Amino acid sequence: MGGEIINKNTDYVVLFDSKDVIDTVKLDGNNRFSYKIENLNPGFYTFRHGGEIQMVLLEPGDSIMFRLNTFDFDESLVYTGKGAKKNNYLINDFLQNEIEEKRVFKFCQLTPESFEHQINAIRTKKNRKLKHFQEKNKPSALFNKIAQANIDYSYFSSKEIYPFVHYGRNKKKIIEALPDDFYDYRKTIDYNDDFFKDYFNYHAFLRHSFNNIALESHLKHADKARFSWTDCCYNMDRLEAIDSLVSNTEIKNQLLYHYSMSFLSKNKKIEFNDKIIKSFLEKSTDKKKNDLIVSYSKSVNKLKPGEHFPDVRVLNLQNDVVAINTLFKKPTVVYFWSHLYKDYFENSHKRVNELMIKYPEIEFISVNIDDYSTERWASTVKKKKFALQNEYLFEKPQQSVEQLAIYPLTKVIMVNNKSKIVNGHANMFAHGFEEELLGLLNQ
Repeated sequence: MGGEIINKNTDYVVLFDSKDVIDTVKLDGNNRFSYKIENLNPGFYTFRHGGEIQMVLLEPGDSIMFRLNTFDFDESLVYTGKGAKKNNYLINDFLQNEIEEKRVFKFCQLTPESFEHQINAIRTKKNRKLKHFQEKNKPSALFNKIAQANIDYSYFSSKEIYPFVHYGRNKKKIIEALPDDFYDYRKTIDYNDDFFKDYFNYHAFLRHSFNNIALESHLKHADKARFSWTDCCYNMDRLEAIDSLVSNTEIKNQLLYHYSMSFLSKNKKIEFNDKIIKSFLEKSTDKKKNDLIVSYSKSVNKLKPGEHFPDVRVLNLQNDVVAINTLFKKPTVVYFWSHLYKDYFENSHKRVNELMIKYPEIEFISVNIDDYSTERWASTVKKKKFALQNEYLFEKPQQSVEQLAIYPLTKVIMVNNKSKIVNGHANMFAHGFEEELLGLLNQ
Protein backbone atom coordinates (compact mmCIF):
# COMPACT_ATOMS: atom_id res chain seq x y z
CA MET A 1 0.00 0.00 0.00
CA GLY A 2 1.01 3.62 -0.33
CA GLY A 3 -0.30 7.13 -0.50
CA GLU A 4 0.08 10.86 -0.94
CA ILE A 5 -0.52 13.32 1.89
CA ILE A 6 -1.29 16.95 1.10
CA ASN A 7 -0.48 19.55 3.78
CA LYS A 8 1.47 17.02 5.81
CA ASN A 9 1.68 17.32 9.61
CA THR A 10 4.83 15.22 9.96
CA ASP A 11 7.38 13.63 7.61
CA TYR A 12 6.16 10.08 8.12
CA VAL A 13 3.24 7.66 8.30
CA VAL A 14 2.94 4.94 10.95
CA LEU A 15 1.42 1.61 9.91
CA PHE A 16 -0.24 -0.78 12.39
CA ASP A 17 -1.82 -4.19 12.30
CA SER A 18 -4.49 -4.95 14.89
CA LYS A 19 -2.07 -4.75 17.81
CA ASP A 20 1.42 -3.57 16.92
CA VAL A 21 3.33 -1.03 14.88
CA ILE A 22 4.41 -2.59 11.59
CA ASP A 23 6.70 0.23 10.52
CA THR A 24 7.23 3.97 10.37
CA VAL A 25 7.51 5.03 6.72
CA LYS A 26 9.10 8.32 5.72
CA LEU A 27 7.43 10.52 3.10
CA ASP A 28 9.49 11.37 0.02
CA GLY A 29 9.98 14.83 -1.49
CA ASN A 30 6.52 14.70 -3.03
CA ASN A 31 4.89 13.74 0.29
CA ARG A 32 4.31 10.19 -0.91
CA PHE A 33 5.20 6.76 0.42
CA SER A 34 5.01 3.15 -0.68
CA TYR A 35 5.22 0.04 1.51
CA LYS A 36 4.81 -3.69 0.98
CA ILE A 37 3.40 -5.71 3.87
CA GLU A 38 5.00 -9.16 3.87
CA ASN A 39 2.90 -12.22 4.73
CA LEU A 40 -0.25 -10.12 4.88
CA ASN A 41 -3.09 -11.48 6.99
CA PRO A 42 -6.51 -10.33 5.70
CA GLY A 43 -8.16 -7.78 7.95
CA PHE A 44 -7.96 -4.23 9.22
CA TYR A 45 -4.77 -2.21 9.14
CA THR A 46 -4.37 1.29 10.51
CA PHE A 47 -2.34 4.20 9.23
CA ARG A 48 -1.60 7.25 11.35
CA HIS A 49 -0.30 10.64 10.30
CA GLY A 50 0.14 13.26 12.97
CA GLY A 51 -2.69 12.57 15.37
CA GLU A 52 -5.14 11.45 12.68
CA ILE A 53 -5.88 7.77 12.11
CA GLN A 54 -7.93 5.76 9.66
CA MET A 55 -8.40 2.07 8.91
CA VAL A 56 -8.01 0.18 5.66
CA LEU A 57 -9.19 -3.33 4.79
CA LEU A 58 -6.40 -5.32 3.16
CA GLU A 59 -6.58 -8.79 1.65
CA PRO A 60 -3.98 -10.83 -0.28
CA GLY A 61 -3.49 -9.43 -3.78
CA ASP A 62 -4.58 -5.88 -2.89
CA SER A 63 -2.47 -3.00 -4.13
CA ILE A 64 -4.03 0.11 -2.61
CA MET A 65 -2.98 3.75 -2.83
CA PHE A 66 -4.71 6.60 -1.05
CA ARG A 67 -4.71 10.36 -1.29
CA LEU A 68 -5.80 12.78 1.43
CA ASN A 69 -5.54 16.36 2.62
CA THR A 70 -4.85 16.78 6.35
CA PHE A 71 -7.02 19.91 6.41
CA ASP A 72 -10.00 17.63 5.73
CA PHE A 73 -8.62 14.21 6.62
CA ASP A 74 -11.53 11.75 6.42
CA GLU A 75 -13.62 13.72 3.93
CA SER A 76 -10.76 14.00 1.41
CA LEU A 77 -9.61 10.37 1.68
CA VAL A 78 -9.84 8.49 -1.64
CA TYR A 79 -8.45 5.05 -2.51
CA THR A 80 -7.24 3.82 -5.90
CA GLY A 81 -5.82 0.52 -7.12
CA LYS A 82 -6.82 -3.09 -6.55
CA GLY A 83 -8.95 -3.29 -3.41
CA ALA A 84 -9.95 0.39 -3.63
CA LYS A 85 -13.68 -0.10 -4.26
CA LYS A 86 -14.38 -1.87 -0.98
CA ASN A 87 -12.39 0.72 0.99
CA ASN A 88 -14.07 3.66 -0.72
CA TYR A 89 -17.39 2.02 0.15
CA LEU A 90 -16.35 1.73 3.82
CA ILE A 91 -15.02 5.30 4.14
CA ASN A 92 -18.15 6.70 2.47
CA ASP A 93 -20.27 4.63 4.85
CA PHE A 94 -18.27 6.03 7.78
CA LEU A 95 -18.89 9.61 6.61
CA GLN A 96 -22.57 8.91 5.98
CA ASN A 97 -22.94 7.60 9.53
CA GLU A 98 -21.64 10.90 10.87
CA ILE A 99 -24.35 12.74 8.94
CA GLU A 100 -27.10 10.31 9.95
CA GLU A 101 -26.14 10.53 13.61
CA LYS A 102 -27.51 14.09 13.72
CA ARG A 103 -30.81 12.89 12.22
CA VAL A 104 -31.02 10.07 14.75
CA PHE A 105 -30.58 12.56 17.60
CA LYS A 106 -33.66 14.40 16.33
CA PHE A 107 -35.59 11.13 16.00
CA CYS A 108 -34.87 10.44 19.69
CA GLN A 109 -37.51 13.04 20.57
CA LEU A 110 -40.20 10.84 18.99
CA THR A 111 -42.20 8.10 20.71
CA PRO A 112 -40.37 4.73 20.85
CA GLU A 113 -42.59 3.33 18.07
CA SER A 114 -42.03 6.29 15.74
CA PHE A 115 -38.32 6.28 16.55
CA GLU A 116 -38.06 2.60 15.62
CA HIS A 117 -39.89 3.26 12.36
CA GLN A 118 -37.37 5.96 11.38
CA ILE A 119 -34.21 4.03 12.22
CA ASN A 120 -35.60 0.87 10.61
CA ALA A 121 -35.99 2.90 7.42
CA ILE A 122 -32.33 3.96 7.61
CA ARG A 123 -31.25 0.36 8.17
CA THR A 124 -33.33 -0.89 5.24
CA LYS A 125 -31.84 1.73 2.92
CA LYS A 126 -28.30 0.77 3.97
CA ASN A 127 -28.99 -2.94 3.45
CA ARG A 128 -30.33 -2.19 -0.02
CA LYS A 129 -27.21 -0.17 -0.87
CA LEU A 130 -24.94 -2.96 0.38
CA LYS A 131 -26.80 -5.58 -1.62
CA HIS A 132 -26.39 -3.49 -4.78
CA PHE A 133 -22.63 -3.16 -4.13
CA GLN A 134 -22.33 -6.91 -3.55
CA GLU A 135 -24.17 -7.80 -6.76
CA LYS A 136 -22.03 -5.42 -8.80
CA ASN A 137 -18.58 -6.09 -7.29
CA LYS A 138 -18.71 -9.63 -5.80
CA PRO A 139 -16.64 -8.70 -2.71
CA SER A 140 -15.11 -11.21 -0.31
CA ALA A 141 -16.88 -12.81 2.64
CA LEU A 142 -14.63 -10.72 4.90
CA PHE A 143 -15.87 -7.46 3.41
CA ASN A 144 -19.47 -8.63 3.63
CA LYS A 145 -19.01 -9.44 7.32
CA ILE A 146 -17.59 -5.99 8.04
CA ALA A 147 -20.09 -4.03 5.94
CA GLN A 148 -23.05 -5.84 7.53
CA ALA A 149 -21.63 -5.29 11.01
CA ASN A 150 -21.36 -1.56 10.24
CA ILE A 151 -25.07 -1.43 9.47
CA ASP A 152 -26.10 -3.53 12.47
CA TYR A 153 -23.93 -1.84 15.10
CA SER A 154 -24.97 1.64 13.92
CA TYR A 155 -28.59 0.54 14.27
CA PHE A 156 -28.01 -0.94 17.72
CA SER A 157 -26.17 2.22 18.84
CA SER A 158 -29.14 4.34 17.79
CA LYS A 159 -31.37 2.28 20.07
CA GLU A 160 -28.94 2.46 22.98
CA ILE A 161 -28.73 6.28 22.92
CA TYR A 162 -32.50 6.78 22.80
CA PRO A 163 -33.14 7.18 26.57
CA PHE A 164 -30.21 9.60 26.93
CA VAL A 165 -30.95 11.91 24.01
CA HIS A 166 -34.71 11.96 24.60
CA TYR A 167 -35.57 15.34 26.11
CA GLY A 168 -37.39 13.84 29.09
CA ARG A 169 -35.41 14.15 32.31
CA ASN A 170 -37.18 11.29 34.05
CA LYS A 171 -35.13 8.46 32.54
CA LYS A 172 -36.93 5.76 34.50
CA LYS A 173 -40.23 6.78 32.94
CA ILE A 174 -38.67 6.76 29.45
CA ILE A 175 -37.23 3.26 29.88
CA GLU A 176 -40.49 1.91 31.28
CA ALA A 177 -42.31 3.23 28.19
CA LEU A 178 -40.15 1.20 25.79
CA PRO A 179 -41.68 -1.85 24.08
CA ASP A 180 -40.75 -5.14 25.76
CA ASP A 181 -38.71 -6.27 22.76
CA PHE A 182 -36.88 -2.95 22.25
CA TYR A 183 -33.52 -4.40 23.32
CA ASP A 184 -34.05 -8.03 22.30
CA TYR A 185 -30.99 -7.88 20.02
CA ARG A 186 -28.78 -7.81 23.12
CA LYS A 187 -29.35 -11.56 23.42
CA THR A 188 -27.27 -12.05 20.26
CA ILE A 189 -24.50 -9.52 21.02
CA ASP A 190 -20.94 -10.69 21.55
CA TYR A 191 -19.43 -8.28 24.06
CA ASN A 192 -16.05 -9.98 23.55
CA ASP A 193 -15.66 -9.87 19.78
CA ASP A 194 -11.91 -10.01 19.25
CA PHE A 195 -12.20 -9.40 15.51
CA PHE A 196 -14.11 -6.12 15.84
CA LYS A 197 -12.54 -4.89 19.08
CA ASP A 198 -10.59 -2.07 17.38
CA TYR A 199 -13.28 -1.16 14.88
CA PHE A 200 -15.06 2.16 15.35
CA ASN A 201 -18.71 1.11 15.03
CA TYR A 202 -18.34 -1.85 17.38
CA HIS A 203 -16.45 0.19 19.95
CA ALA A 204 -18.99 3.02 19.74
CA PHE A 205 -21.80 0.50 20.23
CA LEU A 206 -20.14 -0.96 23.33
CA ARG A 207 -19.85 2.48 24.91
CA HIS A 208 -23.47 3.37 24.18
CA SER A 209 -24.62 -0.04 25.34
CA PHE A 210 -22.84 0.05 28.70
CA ASN A 211 -24.10 3.58 29.30
CA ASN A 212 -27.62 2.21 28.93
CA ILE A 213 -27.19 -1.12 30.72
CA ALA A 214 -25.74 0.74 33.70
CA LEU A 215 -28.60 3.25 33.62
CA GLU A 216 -31.19 0.47 33.81
CA SER A 217 -29.33 -1.08 36.73
CA HIS A 218 -28.80 2.26 38.44
CA LEU A 219 -32.44 3.31 38.29
CA LYS A 220 -33.45 0.18 40.18
CA HIS A 221 -31.77 1.44 43.33
CA ALA A 222 -31.36 5.19 42.74
CA ASP A 223 -33.16 7.60 45.03
CA LYS A 224 -34.40 9.71 42.14
CA ALA A 225 -35.43 9.07 38.54
CA ARG A 226 -33.41 11.97 37.17
CA PHE A 227 -30.02 11.09 35.85
CA SER A 228 -26.58 12.70 36.02
CA TRP A 229 -23.47 11.58 34.11
CA THR A 230 -21.33 12.49 37.12
CA ASP A 231 -23.34 10.53 39.68
CA CYS A 232 -20.75 8.36 41.45
CA CYS A 233 -23.20 5.50 41.98
CA TYR A 234 -24.10 5.41 38.27
CA ASN A 235 -20.43 5.32 37.27
CA MET A 236 -19.75 2.52 39.75
CA ASP A 237 -22.68 0.61 38.20
CA ARG A 238 -21.14 1.11 34.77
CA LEU A 239 -17.78 -0.34 35.81
CA GLU A 240 -19.58 -3.29 37.41
CA ALA A 241 -21.58 -3.93 34.23
CA ILE A 242 -18.39 -4.05 32.17
CA ASP A 243 -16.74 -6.37 34.66
CA SER A 244 -19.67 -8.77 34.56
CA LEU A 245 -20.23 -8.91 30.79
CA VAL A 246 -16.77 -8.49 29.26
CA SER A 247 -14.11 -11.19 29.61
CA ASN A 248 -11.85 -10.12 26.73
CA THR A 249 -9.12 -8.31 28.67
CA GLU A 250 -8.27 -5.83 25.91
CA ILE A 251 -11.89 -4.75 25.43
CA LYS A 252 -12.52 -4.69 29.17
CA ASN A 253 -9.43 -2.65 30.01
CA GLN A 254 -10.17 -0.10 27.29
CA LEU A 255 -13.78 0.39 28.42
CA LEU A 256 -12.84 0.63 32.09
CA TYR A 257 -10.17 3.21 31.25
CA HIS A 258 -12.48 5.27 29.04
CA TYR A 259 -15.25 5.54 31.61
CA SER A 260 -12.95 6.18 34.56
CA MET A 261 -11.15 8.96 32.72
CA SER A 262 -14.48 10.42 31.67
CA PHE A 263 -15.70 10.51 35.27
CA LEU A 264 -12.50 12.03 36.65
CA SER A 265 -12.58 14.73 33.99
CA LYS A 266 -16.15 15.82 34.77
CA ASN A 267 -16.53 15.18 38.48
CA LYS A 268 -16.37 18.27 40.69
CA LYS A 269 -16.63 16.38 43.99
CA ILE A 270 -13.04 15.26 44.48
CA GLU A 271 -13.96 12.93 47.36
CA PHE A 272 -15.67 10.57 44.87
CA ASN A 273 -12.55 10.18 42.72
CA ASP A 274 -10.97 7.68 45.10
CA LYS A 275 -14.03 5.40 44.91
CA ILE A 276 -13.91 5.27 41.12
CA ILE A 277 -10.14 4.77 41.05
CA LYS A 278 -10.38 1.95 43.60
CA SER A 279 -13.08 0.18 41.56
CA PHE A 280 -11.12 0.69 38.33
CA LEU A 281 -7.87 -0.69 39.75
CA GLU A 282 -9.68 -3.77 41.10
CA LYS A 283 -10.92 -4.61 37.59
CA SER A 284 -8.25 -3.38 35.15
CA THR A 285 -5.19 -5.52 34.36
CA ASP A 286 -3.44 -2.99 32.10
CA LYS A 287 -0.57 -1.55 34.14
CA LYS A 288 0.05 1.31 31.72
CA LYS A 289 -3.58 2.45 31.84
CA ASN A 290 -3.66 1.98 35.61
CA ASP A 291 -0.63 4.26 35.99
CA LEU A 292 -2.20 6.83 33.65
CA ILE A 293 -5.40 6.93 35.71
CA VAL A 294 -3.47 7.44 38.95
CA SER A 295 -1.31 10.13 37.36
CA TYR A 296 -4.35 11.87 35.84
CA SER A 297 -6.15 11.91 39.19
CA LYS A 298 -3.14 13.60 40.79
CA SER A 299 -3.19 16.27 38.09
CA VAL A 300 -6.93 16.75 38.58
CA ASN A 301 -6.42 17.27 42.32
CA LYS A 302 -3.97 20.09 41.54
CA LEU A 303 -6.69 21.89 39.60
CA LYS A 304 -9.02 22.32 42.55
CA PRO A 305 -10.49 25.78 43.20
CA GLY A 306 -7.99 27.90 45.10
CA GLU A 307 -4.92 26.16 43.70
CA HIS A 308 -2.40 28.15 41.67
CA PHE A 309 -2.43 27.51 37.92
CA PRO A 310 0.40 25.01 37.22
CA ASP A 311 3.69 26.31 35.82
CA VAL A 312 3.28 25.71 32.09
CA ARG A 313 5.24 27.28 29.23
CA VAL A 314 3.69 28.35 25.92
CA LEU A 315 4.86 29.88 22.66
CA ASN A 316 3.30 33.01 21.16
CA LEU A 317 3.05 33.89 17.48
CA GLN A 318 6.43 35.64 17.67
CA ASN A 319 7.89 32.29 18.76
CA ASP A 320 8.72 33.60 22.25
CA VAL A 321 8.46 31.18 25.17
CA VAL A 322 6.44 32.60 28.06
CA ALA A 323 5.10 31.27 31.35
CA ILE A 324 1.33 31.12 31.01
CA ASN A 325 0.94 32.44 34.57
CA THR A 326 2.43 35.77 33.47
CA LEU A 327 -0.50 36.26 31.09
CA PHE A 328 -3.13 36.37 33.85
CA LYS A 329 -3.49 40.13 34.39
CA LYS A 330 -7.24 39.92 34.94
CA PRO A 331 -9.87 37.18 35.28
CA THR A 332 -9.04 34.69 32.54
CA VAL A 333 -10.54 31.75 30.70
CA VAL A 334 -8.06 29.27 29.18
CA TYR A 335 -9.43 26.98 26.48
CA PHE A 336 -7.77 24.39 24.24
CA TRP A 337 -8.00 23.07 20.70
CA SER A 338 -6.44 20.56 18.33
CA HIS A 339 -6.20 20.21 14.56
CA LEU A 340 -7.81 16.78 15.02
CA TYR A 341 -11.14 18.38 15.94
CA LYS A 342 -11.69 21.07 13.32
CA ASP A 343 -15.33 21.73 14.22
CA TYR A 344 -14.44 22.38 17.84
CA PHE A 345 -11.67 24.78 16.78
CA GLU A 346 -14.19 26.78 14.76
CA ASN A 347 -17.01 26.60 17.29
CA SER A 348 -14.89 27.44 20.34
CA HIS A 349 -13.34 30.48 18.69
CA LYS A 350 -16.72 31.74 17.50
CA ARG A 351 -18.12 31.26 20.98
CA VAL A 352 -15.20 33.15 22.52
CA ASN A 353 -15.62 36.01 20.07
CA GLU A 354 -19.20 36.36 21.29
CA LEU A 355 -18.16 36.18 24.94
CA MET A 356 -15.36 38.73 24.49
CA ILE A 357 -17.93 41.30 23.40
CA LYS A 358 -20.25 40.56 26.32
CA TYR A 359 -17.49 40.26 28.95
CA PRO A 360 -14.63 42.64 28.06
CA GLU A 361 -13.33 42.47 31.64
CA ILE A 362 -12.35 38.81 31.07
CA GLU A 363 -9.33 37.61 29.09
CA PHE A 364 -9.70 34.56 26.85
CA ILE A 365 -6.56 32.57 26.07
CA SER A 366 -6.48 29.91 23.34
CA VAL A 367 -3.88 27.12 23.54
CA ASN A 368 -3.17 24.56 20.83
CA ILE A 369 -2.22 21.16 22.28
CA ASP A 370 -0.73 19.51 19.17
CA ASP A 371 2.84 18.30 18.88
CA TYR A 372 3.17 19.68 15.34
CA SER A 373 5.49 22.32 13.95
CA THR A 374 4.98 25.91 15.08
CA GLU A 375 4.54 26.79 11.39
CA ARG A 376 1.48 24.54 11.05
CA TRP A 377 -0.10 26.06 14.15
CA ALA A 378 0.67 29.65 13.14
CA SER A 379 -0.61 29.04 9.61
CA THR A 380 -3.93 27.71 10.94
CA VAL A 381 -4.70 30.63 13.25
CA LYS A 382 -3.54 33.29 10.79
CA LYS A 383 -5.92 31.96 8.14
CA LYS A 384 -8.86 32.49 10.47
CA LYS A 385 -10.47 35.84 11.16
CA PHE A 386 -10.02 35.61 14.91
CA ALA A 387 -8.19 37.84 17.38
CA LEU A 388 -4.64 36.47 17.32
CA GLN A 389 -3.10 38.28 20.27
CA ASN A 390 -4.16 35.48 22.63
CA GLU A 391 -3.20 32.43 20.55
CA TYR A 392 -0.58 30.14 22.09
CA LEU A 393 1.03 26.74 21.62
CA PHE A 394 2.37 24.45 24.36
CA GLU A 395 6.16 24.36 24.43
CA LYS A 396 5.99 20.75 25.66
CA PRO A 397 2.59 19.45 24.49
CA GLN A 398 2.49 15.96 25.99
CA GLN A 399 3.83 17.06 29.37
CA SER A 400 1.49 20.06 29.54
CA VAL A 401 -1.59 18.07 28.49
CA GLU A 402 -0.90 15.63 31.34
CA GLN A 403 -0.11 18.41 33.81
CA LEU A 404 -3.38 20.22 33.07
CA ALA A 405 -5.39 16.99 32.75
CA ILE A 406 -6.80 18.05 29.40
CA TYR A 407 -9.45 15.42 28.86
CA PRO A 408 -11.81 15.95 27.18
CA LEU A 409 -10.68 18.70 24.82
CA THR A 410 -13.76 20.77 25.70
CA LYS A 411 -12.26 21.37 29.14
CA VAL A 412 -11.92 25.05 30.10
CA ILE A 413 -9.94 26.41 33.06
CA MET A 414 -11.15 29.60 34.76
CA VAL A 415 -8.55 31.65 36.66
CA ASN A 416 -8.80 34.83 38.73
CA ASN A 417 -6.38 37.75 38.51
CA LYS A 418 -4.16 36.16 41.18
CA SER A 419 -3.49 33.09 39.03
CA LYS A 420 -5.71 30.96 41.25
CA ILE A 421 -8.09 28.44 39.76
CA VAL A 422 -11.80 29.11 40.14
CA ASN A 423 -12.97 26.12 38.07
CA GLY A 424 -10.57 23.61 36.55
CA HIS A 425 -13.25 21.66 34.66
CA ALA A 426 -15.57 24.16 33.00
CA ASN A 427 -17.17 23.93 29.56
CA MET A 428 -17.94 27.06 27.56
CA PHE A 429 -20.89 25.35 25.86
CA ALA A 430 -22.46 24.10 29.09
CA HIS A 431 -25.68 25.53 30.47
CA GLY A 432 -24.80 28.08 33.12
CA PHE A 433 -21.32 28.94 31.82
CA GLU A 434 -22.11 32.63 31.58
CA GLU A 435 -23.27 32.59 35.20
CA GLU A 436 -19.84 31.16 36.02
CA LEU A 437 -18.23 34.05 34.15
CA LEU A 438 -20.19 36.52 36.27
CA GLY A 439 -19.02 34.66 39.36
CA LEU A 440 -15.44 34.87 38.11
CA LEU A 441 -15.76 38.66 37.84
CA ASN A 442 -16.94 38.81 41.47
CA GLN A 443 -13.93 36.89 42.82
